[in-house]
Amino acid sequence: MIGYGKMGHMIEQIALSRGHEIVSIIDIDNQEDFDSEAFKSADVAIEFTSPTAAYGNYLKCWKHGVKVVSGSTGWMKEHGDDVRSACTPSAQNAKPSTLFWASNFSIGVAIFSAVNRYLAHIMNQFPQYDVELEETHHVHKLDHPSGTAITLGEEIVEAIDRKTAWAEDTTDPALLRIDHIRRGEVAGIHTVRYDSDADIITITHDAHSRKGFALGAVLAAEYTHEHEGLLTISDMFKF
Repeated sequence: MIGYGKMGHMIEQIALSRGHEIVSIIDIDNQEDFDSEAFKSADVAIEFTSPTAAYGNYLKCWKHGVKVVSGSTGWMKEHGDDVRSACTPSAQNAKPSTLFWASNFSIGVAIFSAVNRYLAHIMNQFPQYDVELEETHHVHKLDHPSGTAITLGEEIVEAIDRKTAWAEDTTDPALLRIDHIRRGEVAGIHTVRYDSDADIITITHDAHSRKGFALGAVLAAEYTHEHEGLLTISDMFKF
């Protein structure tokens, strides 16, 4: 376990209930344990930390041949190419590293994402509908928009020809607007709206708690133990 906040505690409980052993728990005050024999013995490390720490944590895991499951967001823009290179076999990289990364591990969000892609393909035929996306999270979430919102937004942009990219704080009709809200202890709400003069079509995923994310992370670790390379939620669920 890397990161031992609320999510880390919940993942620990679910992992133990499914018969797994937690051989090492690393948090901000015991970083030296990355080089411990206990950590090196791990089959998979589950990493939920911060945008600034995530990539460095991956490197520390891969140094010892430990596969990683990570739900940390906000690092992709700066380190995405490096991660893809590290996890892809090549002449220079005969033994690639393994990372299972997802912006959201919830089974419900995986289903929501599949619906989002399907709906976007349909709505590409109806230019009278404009589309926007909104995400709401707890006040402790540092990055915005959420990784899940970015994933959903990229799915929409890929399917709808009249949108060229996503952006925050925009009125450009060629851009998909993503808004973020931070309040209370909200686990995560994601809403996609298609609005026209005649009506509005809305799909929403509203997480009751972090439990669904934690279960998904443990399922991902079980999957990652048997697979290699750069993995994500679509590999596991085959939607």
